[in-house]
Amino acid sequence: MIKITIDNKEIEVPQGTTVLEAAKAADIHIPTLCYHPELTPYGGCRLCLVEVEGARTLQPSCTLPANNGMVVRTDTAQIHEARKFVLNMIFSERNHLCPYCQVSGGDCELQNAAYDEGMTHWSFQPTWKPYPMDASHPYIIMEHNRCILCHRCVRACGELVGNFTLGVQERGSKSRIIADLDVPLGESTCISCGACIQVCPTGALIDRWSAYRGKETDVEHNASICVGCSIGCGIDVETRNNSLVRIEGDWEAAVNDGILCEIGRFHPVDENRERINTPMVRKDGKLVPASWDEALDLLTAKIKPLVGKEGDGIAAVISNRLPAEAIYAFKQVFKDGFKSDMVTSMEEGIFTELPTRLAAELGKPFEGKIDCLKNSDCMIVIGADLIKDHQVVGFFIKRALPEGAKMVVVDPNENPLDHLTNSTLKASKGADLDWVKCLSAAVVKTGLAKVASSLDPDAVLKAAEETTGVTEQEYLELAQLIASAEKPAIVYGKGITEKNSTQTLKALVELGELIGAIGEDFSNIVSTKGDANSMVAAQYQLESPFQMNAHQAVFVALGDEKPSKRFELKLEKAPFLAVQASFISPLTAQADVVLPVTMWTEQEGHYLNLDGRIQKAVKALEPAEDTWTNVKVLGAIAERLGFETDDNWKAELTKRVSPVAIQG
Repeated sequence: MIKITIDNKEIEVPQGTTVLEAAKAADIHIPTLCYHPELTPYGGCRLCLVEVEGARTLQPSCTLPANNGMVVRTDTAQIHEARKFVLNMIFSERNHLCPYCQVSGGDCELQNAAYDEGMTHWSFQPTWKPYPMDASHPYIIMEHNRCILCHRCVRACGELVGNFTLGVQERGSKSRIIADLDVPLGESTCISCGACIQVCPTGALIDRWSAYRGKETDVEHNASICVGCSIGCGIDVETRNNSLVRIEGDWEAAVNDGILCEIGRFHPVDENRERINTPMVRKDGKLVPASWDEALDLLTAKIKPLVGKEGDGIAAVISNRLPAEAIYAFKQVFKDGFKSDMVTSMEEGIFTELPTRLAAELGKPFEGKIDCLKNSDCMIVIGADLIKDHQVVGFFIKRALPEGAKMVVVDPNENPLDHLTNSTLKASKGADLDWVKCLSAAVVKTGLAKVASSLDPDAVLKAAEETTGVTEQEYLELAQLIASAEKPAIVYGKGITEKNSTQTLKALVELGELIGAIGEDFSNIVSTKGDANSMVAAQYQLESPFQMNAHQAVFVALGDEKPSKRFELKLEKAPFLAVQASFISPLTAQADVVLPVTMWTEQEGHYLNLDGRIQKAVKALEPAEDTWTNVKVLGAIAERLGFETDDNWKAELTKRVSPVAIQG
């Protein structure tokens, strides 16, 4: 620790702390524009200048390391004069006519900084020329006239997401933020993560949805989690007058460090499906509105005779997006109450059944947390498309590559990450077990194995090309790369899990041990697990393949999920179909009873993410009067059928060995 004095206040901070960070720790305000706590200090705007005793000139506090005994002043006439000069220059360079800017009035950091200095106008003659607005992107508007060239967006695109779409063209006053080689943003390599919008201090980058819908200073903030996939990113759901305004990443969230993908940030606010606002029942071949009592009475009358029947009783399916409380209630009603032989989830265990089965066989968890990707120097991606699905995991990997980390992609198909890899392994389709064994044998043969192995490397590699289509030399080169890493990590996805072979997955775990990705007290192997609560469905053993056999009725707890065409076709000939859902869909059109339920922003509940964290989603919006929560609907059905239920959803999670240790 070192001691530094700022404005006559002695502060003790760790070695390596900047003067700005030290001031923040002591609640001493130093204005900034180009600085952002999640980005590498840039020192471009010079608004954070301070006086340092012994220094000849003012110093930028955001890049200045604090030294033991340093004496700093932040509130002198010279400093305020310098700040006003900087702000005057910035205001004169572009069209910052505040009354016409959508972030004016508390949301703009530039305007707020000027007001803090007592400025009501700028002194210099404006020199700006008009720039065209780029509105080519489906979610983002780029307004060059509001840009202050702080480079926050450029740094966020590279440092946080690893996409490097944004850059700078020209020099001096002609500098301009561009996408790729100066193409429209909507035609660029932008992946719509929205990180650039969240870090922009002015109105230069805004989103189409929330623009001109009121000030950020006048919204309600709801700290919640994204339910778009199994990562469970921390989010800030901003609402006003019971309406969703925007979704921002939570910088304090342990899972995602504030970054979001398109699915988490923009898809929820771009929702344009028609809501179901009242129960409906089928009469004379048509769905007509009904009361809750009428709909529930018809439902229970149809399904009550099926209690205890197997094969021709009731089949039930639930969405993996719903909270643990709802999935547990569903299990109690249909699996425990009805004793049905067909109770499962929409994903049917594609992502989770295999890892859970192996965990039971091993008698312990074998996976770790995605935190391992933040420090890994070699990441092996197996059978997963991290550009389309689970994008934040892909961001963690991509942003590490410029820092020297290596990446290997194993996929028989073309993978969107292939162009970023140090090496790819394109083994024959269906040869998963063979290529894993061959790669393990190659690691042993290189002499870099971290643990002993019973494999005969020469015997295994002799048949490598015949069994997998990959030569022995290719395996040896790849083995040298991954086994030389100090902190290797493995991410595997549906390409492995849907094959349903514990033998292959067990061999992959053994490979992880050989290269040092798994040790006695740690595991750097992670699997992507589908939807938000895939892990909960697996722990409740709701992962059987769905079969519409001779069942006389089907109950679907759809929630706000979009049913697939494949699933809709499976239920076309169901004798009786009941659906609880948030939105109109072809599936609800097939139903005999439709029960309106809340969507994710209108209910609270818990989710178990891919690395075992139990997290809570909060209620941010009030639902329509006739819309019930999923838990309430299932409770009402249980009550009418005389089933006993409880709320021990959390205890039930730990009754089965999980692939990853459950916490929370």
